[in-house]
Amino acid sequence: MIIRYSSLAIASICYSDATMNDAPYLAGLNSAQRDAVLATAGPVLVLAGAGSGKTRVITHRIVHLVHQGTAPHNILAVTFTNKAAGEMRERVGALLQKFPPSERAVIDSLPVVTTFHAFGVRMLREFHEVMGLRKHFTILDRSDSLRAIKQGLTEAQYDPKEFEPRKVLGMISRAKGDGMTPLSYRDAASSYPEEVAATVWGKYEAILAKEQSLDFDDLLQKTYRLLSEHPTVRTVLQQRFAYIHVDEYQDTNRLQFDIVKLLAGDDHNICVVGDIDQNIYSWRGADIKNVLQFERSFPGARTIVLAENYRSTGTIISASNEIIAKNKNRIEKEVFTSNGVGDKISLFAAMSGGDEADYIARTAAELIKTGTAPSEVAVLYRTNFQSRSLEEAFLRNNIPYQLLGTKFFERREVKDILSYLRLALNPDSQSDLARVVNEPARGIGKVTLLKLIEGKRSELSGKVREKVDEFYAIMTSITEAASISTPSDLIKFIMKRSGYEAMLKEQGTEEDLERLENLRELVSVATRYDDLAPEDAVTALLERAALESDQDELKNRDEQDAVRLMTIHAAKGLEFSQVFISGLEEGLFPHERLDDARIDHEEERRLFYVALTRAKHKLHLTYAHLRTIYGTQRVNVPSSFLNDISSTHIEIDQGGRWTNGSGYETTIYLD
Repeated sequence: MIIRYSSLAIASICYSDATMNDAPYLAGLNSAQRDAVLATAGPVLVLAGAGSGKTRVITHRIVHLVHQGTAPHNILAVTFTNKAAGEMRERVGALLQKFPPSERAVIDSLPVVTTFHAFGVRMLREFHEVMGLRKHFTILDRSDSLRAIKQGLTEAQYDPKEFEPRKVLGMISRAKGDGMTPLSYRDAASSYPEEVAATVWGKYEAILAKEQSLDFDDLLQKTYRLLSEHPTVRTVLQQRFAYIHVDEYQDTNRLQFDIVKLLAGDDHNICVVGDIDQNIYSWRGADIKNVLQFERSFPGARTIVLAENYRSTGTIISASNEIIAKNKNRIEKEVFTSNGVGDKISLFAAMSGGDEADYIARTAAELIKTGTAPSEVAVLYRTNFQSRSLEEAFLRNNIPYQLLGTKFFERREVKDILSYLRLALNPDSQSDLARVVNEPARGIGKVTLLKLIEGKRSELSGKVREKVDEFYAIMTSITEAASISTPSDLIKFIMKRSGYEAMLKEQGTEEDLERLENLRELVSVATRYDDLAPEDAVTALLERAALESDQDELKNRDEQDAVRLMTIHAAKGLEFSQVFISGLEEGLFPHERLDDARIDHEEERRLFYVALTRAKHKLHLTYAHLRTIYGTQRVNVPSSFLNDISSTHIEIDQGGRWTNGSGYETTIYLD
């Protein structure tokens, strides 16, 4: 059931301070959480330790604002993943249903709970004319962006083999996140690669403009321009969003900070919630100064610390406090818990990476055998290459596992069908045209495609013209169907009308049948939007496909009862009963990047802190004396992080036998 409340009904509701302090929705909050919920006027910084109930604070604060008389649609909450936004939205709805502000409330609005990028899409579609955009502009995924970068390199007469497109895209992406433009980036360029990136950036922007497409970074950069360059729009949105909440504030970059500052206006009714000790995304632009300098950015700000952890045992909290205390660039806080001390942290020293993987798999099997649900077990690692040996070990031991990282919407067949849909809505999208014009094969070659891209369709003749006309007839029928069909029926129609379904059935290999099953799953996904108006429904489906993250993929398959294998970065925000942290070797974790001597040791320590605090009941730490990396066997010493955990918290697992002590004395024999 969806609960909505009208601003008219709610505006008349008011409470005395005493009534608010006794409000039933405040029951169960600790004193710090209650302070954060009740502090509604002006800027508020909530420093929320791991497992301290930050989502609870945001959701109850939203409910409190509604009870104070704020219309739900005047409240905005932004976070970083669809998974987090969806869970927050559900919790707010459930709370408003449980604690309605008035029996007389009329149902007609909800708070806006969304991600930064989805918020950008929402604003840019609403004010598309102001920004000179199609309403149905195309959102490029990373592979499409790389294709455009390669084209830009070629147009600028650079060799894509000499200048790695991924690195060029990364440089441009970081600059966009810092609020730069191609011109300002060129002026600031201090090296030849930066000059190349500046030139390619100009070509890249021209390609995107011609195709009426935006990349991920544009969703934020153009939203910032919308707010900063158009005062009328800015005033409308400042009035619309009277109260702003930002979750995971430590992950915001410069552009995201500028957006929320503009939205907050002069009233500064903004509440940000974050943990500086979990700032682990500086490599993609997250700026730790946004937290450290919050009081300077928003004068008069109030800071509230949530230090009680409700997730983990005392042992895990003590160890994580010991780890993070070594960092200097942080705001001091000591996390505590009322939970029991719990089990000690197990430590296993393997001879090789393969032995380590076997130990983890066998231990996970024992945990499952003794009653732990597979989905409550997670294996975390610093870098993706570590997953291979783990997968092999789990397969050998016949243990169900799920490797986080392969997104449903990145599968080839799913992208093909969605490209048909995107092209139907945006005929200028050259990337979608190139993707589907000959998929399935229609005998339309590269020369013909180039003429279509150059707008020279009228120059075609004979059989080539017939083939092209048939393709555009297909596209016209899809465009017409999109205006009247539900998304699920539309996907079925595209599968048949394009010939894609027939192609997979005709080829009939096991892989083709699996691809067909994936398309049928796409139909199932599309049914979630069947209740919306056709245009809104198609837009919502395409936005979900473009903006879905790794964690959203996990949520889509969380009914799968399997052990989770993932990087520590991907595990942020998640929690599990039993957590393995593998590869705790100096050079691997903390990590020494082969292509970057500027290692942020404090961020590596924050990453380890995040890994530790994913565990609720038990931590298992492992490392290997010998590990093959990039084809070379390397002799390792244990991670320096291990020395920072008190030996009283550690028990050594020697292949099934537990002992106390430091545990780093294993002897290595080398031929």
